[in-house]
Amino acid sequence: MAKTSSMYIHIDPDVKSDVENIYAQYGMSITDAINVFLYTSRNRGGLPFDLRPAVPNAETLEALEEVKHMKADPSIGKSYTNIDEMMKELLE
Repeated sequence: MAKTSSMYIHIDPDVKSDVENIYAQYGMSITDAINVFLYTSRNRGGLPFDLRPAVPNAETLEALEEVKHMKADPSIGKSYTNIDEMMKELLE
């Protein structure tokens, strides 16, 4: 049997309860989930997820600017109240 080491962590009781319910759906305990996190961190040589903020690409930034202009001047674009109508025009 592998030797084990203990860790003691402080966690918000509400967060603990929430994640216990989430991990239980996968048949895991918090200890199991922490072990997965630690093993994956070791295998990747760092955190197992990216902490950088999501940065929109150029196309998305352009679309956001277009929306700003359309909001400032509603005559620029057409608005729809019905998704089916919009999709019909887009697909024509």
